[in-house]
Amino acid sequence: MPQDTLPFSAQDSLVAIMIAVSMSDANVRTSELLSIHSIVEQLPVFANYDVDRIKLVAGITADLFEQEDGLDAMFALVREQLPDRLFETAYALACDVGAADNKLNQDELRMLEEIRYELDIDRLHAAAIERGARARHATL
Repeated sequence: MPQDTLPFSAQDSLVAIMIAVSMSDANVRTSELLSIHSIVEQLPVFANYDVDRIKLVAGITADLFEQEDGLDAMFALVREQLPDRLFETAYALACDVGAADNKLNQDELRMLEEIRYELDIDRLHAAAIERGARARHATL
């Protein structure tokens, strides 16, 4: 990781999780990128976050995806930087990005499952978070 990317903050970790969901199907959609940008601009957890870092974190995440054990490295970095109390927040943001285009394919579902596992999200809590994301992204 280049020196200008350090330190990787808790907020960067949240962005990396969102980017990972978007990249999981190898088809990063505009709706997903807009969702990430909107989340970063609106949520209090991103107060004082430099939105220009989104591109930097996306590059780091993409680089990790290219490596053999890159996903494991990304999750290790996230767990190291993100307080446990924000693990459910990370999962909620991941669900929102996944739901941004109103469809979840198998790759995105597998990534969400991996996030649940890596961040030790209780299955009942995960179901509630997922239902909330579906409700927020429902269309007429």
